[in-house]
Amino acid sequence: MNKNSLVISIAFVLFMLVSCSKEKQSNATGSFEAVETIISADANGKLLQFTVAEGVPLKKDQVIGYIDSAQLSLKKQQLQAQIIATLAQRPNINSQLAPLKIQLETAKKEQVRLKNLVSSNAANQKQLDDITAQVELIQTQISSTQINLTTTTNSLEAQVKPIQAQIEQLNDLLFKCKIVNPVDGVVLTKYSEPEELVAVGKPLYKIADLQEIILRAYLTNDQLAQVKLNQTVSVLTDDGKGGMKSNPGIVEWISTTAEFTPKTIQTQDERANLVYAIKIKVKNDGFLKIGMYGEVKF
Repeated sequence: MNKNSLVISIAFVLFMLVSCSKEKQSNATGSFEAVETIISADANGKLLQFTVAEGVPLKKDQVIGYIDSAQLSLKKQQLQAQIIATLAQRPNINSQLAPLKIQLETAKKEQVRLKNLVSSNAANQKQLDDITAQVELIQTQISSTQINLTTTTNSLEAQVKPIQAQIEQLNDLLFKCKIVNPVDGVVLTKYSEPEELVAVGKPLYKIADLQEIILRAYLTNDQLAQVKLNQTVSVLTDDGKGGMKSNPGIVEWISTTAEFTPKTIQTQDERANLVYAIKIKVKNDGFLKIGMYGEVKF
């Protein structure tokens, strides 16, 4: 092999090595994150039960603890007794009207008898007029008494409504004493322990759904043109054996605003000062962790 052929061969090999190196080079790098939710207490009191441990998965609507609700329960019982006592004062309308109705029935019978007597000239008209006036008086008494008793009943029932509203408020507070996990996920951090006093808004634990995890990466202005929403890309992570493990990912968000390059991120073009953040959703096979670095190949 002459000298020219040797030079050409070496140049070709170097070209192929550089090409392969460029093909394997990632377009961007970033770190994995997840949607983290901090669950806080909804009631005040002692944390009587709290079955949460870091790294343990929880299901949505799973009951994981209780806050002391003894005082709320006692208050509810007091209000329920107050309702019973108030409604016990309601008058029995039928029993109180019964004597007047008997009087009215007797007066009407006497009215009919006197009418017959007046017709046969066995009684005078004044007697009939007197009994007719008595019938009308009793009817007026019945109507007036019924209105008064109904008003009293309605008033007592109206007094009960605010108490029932207070009971509904207590029911809501009692429900909030039960700690129910709101989302599927894995417990990342535990902030409280059983027997501690907690208040409304005090963080209890942090949870995140790790079935799908997000890689936040950064692109230069030149790379931005190569990416679009819902594009499928390859996400590369260190497999721990000196190689790279690949997972498919979908671009779900591209920032519309440039920002300075984060210190922990190295882009392909190190001269670029401004980059654009993107989020890539990756289905987690259990290997990916929050904070792990990943590379993106478009």
